Amino acid sequence: MKIAFDVDVLAKQMSISDMVHQVADWGYKYIEQSPHPRINPFYKHPLFSRECEAEYRKALRETGVEISSFICVYRWSGPTEEHRRMAVDNWKKIVEIAVNMGVQVINTELSGDPNQPELCNGMWFRSMDELLPLFEKENIRVEIQSHPYDFCELNDETCDMVKSYHSDNLKYVYSSPHGFFYDKGKGDVRHMLEYAGDDLSHVLFADTMNQTIDCRYILNPPGVNATIHQHIGLGEGEVDFAGIFETLRKMDFAHKTFRVGGESIACVSLFGYPEKMAKQAPETRERIEKELLGR
Repeated sequence: MKIAFDVDVLAKQMSISDMVHQVADWGYKYIEQSPHPRINPFYKHPLFSRECEAEYRKALRETGVEISSFICVYRWSGPTEEHRRMAVDNWKKIVEIAVNMGVQVINTELSGDPNQPELCNGMWFRSMDELLPLFEKENIRVEIQSHPYDFCELNDETCDMVKSYHSDNLKYVYSSPHGFFYDKGKGDVRHMLEYAGDDLSHVLFADTMNQTIDCRYILNPPGVNATIHQHIGLGEGEVDFAGIFETLRKMDFAHKTFRVGGESIACVSLFGYPEKMAKQAPETRERIEKELLGR
């Protein structure tokens, strides 16, 4: 199992070189490269200039850190055909970048409009039918997660979409800070992880509050068409991490390998409090090592 750190919080405050060195200083061997304005920006075409690539490669050599996975977020579920076509072009470019950097795993979202679920569902399958041959050709493992305010927020339905392809190149991401959206507030982590089963290749670790409980979050005006969640330190919210770790041990998640992309990935995905990161990032890595690797 690769234990990675999602560098979203670092990318906003430091250079690529400093970002890589910081991850190494916190004891991580792997980076999950979330959307970065110079590499793989949200929704837009990937970039990654020669200068940017050279800076990244140099920092990786200096630290011994590796990229476990890229995260990309493109509107491959539409809701318009123009959105979808541009997203497919973006996908082709991020796959090219991943292959060039020796990265076999790309983690992504459904990225649709919750107000048009039927249309976006069809658009997603259209995009997947078009892109899966490319993923197979380039030996890329693409991992899908549903996300708050997506056309599908549910764990079981998203798993069923992934499983419908019977493909070694398509797997599932369970994101613990999204879990209350995944089953409409029940938070039954054991069921959700077990339902993903052998298609679970990636788990994101962060805490959050249960948004379905009255006044956990207050939105104005009441009833606004939006969702809210957090990526805070483990134990600061209401996620059942004892259940997550127990179930992952039962599933032997830490020792799973996949035909495409190799090892499973456990990624620390803390965003909310950069001022706490120097303490929380190493602590979370150490807890994952203790709970899943027995260190």
